[in-house]
Amino acid sequence: MSQENIMREAIKAAEAGMRGGRGGPFGCVIVRRGAVIARGSNQVTSTNDPTAHAEITAIRAACASLQTFQLDDCELYTSCEPCPMCLAAVYWARIPRLFYGNTRADAAAIGFDDDFIYQQIPLPPEQRAIAMQPLLRDEAQVAFKEWQAKPDKVKY
Repeated sequence: MSQENIMREAIKAAEAGMRGGRGGPFGCVIVRRGAVIARGSNQVTSTNDPTAHAEITAIRAACASLQTFQLDDCELYTSCEPCPMCLAAVYWARIPRLFYGNTRADAAAIGFDDDFIYQQIPLPPEQRAIAMQPLLRDEAQVAFKEWQAKPDKVKY
């Protein structure tokens, strides 16, 4: 299947999810060695889950199917440039290659917050729209120190 045809599958997933009332106009396909292993569409409004973006649902499905938390031999095709959350998930899943259709500016033009969130991320915490305040760092450090010393940890 060509890259263009795989992207068309992501676009079809976006259209089907939107038309089916599952969420916004976003779709995603994950491919491994030329074969589609997972599809996802935005399901935010139908599941009341603000994290149920197309990329997230596809990554979850791919990881469940392959029984792994790393997709380092996969490619991701998404109908829109990923929001910061989804882009971070792509990094966490170790997906080395991503293709997208619409841009974050296109998403902003139809009322989505992707570009706004991208603008917020580089700001110092005290300048962000969400009030952020450090609290109980010394107590929180206990779990981090225990993790650091844990001999049987699974790194990710």
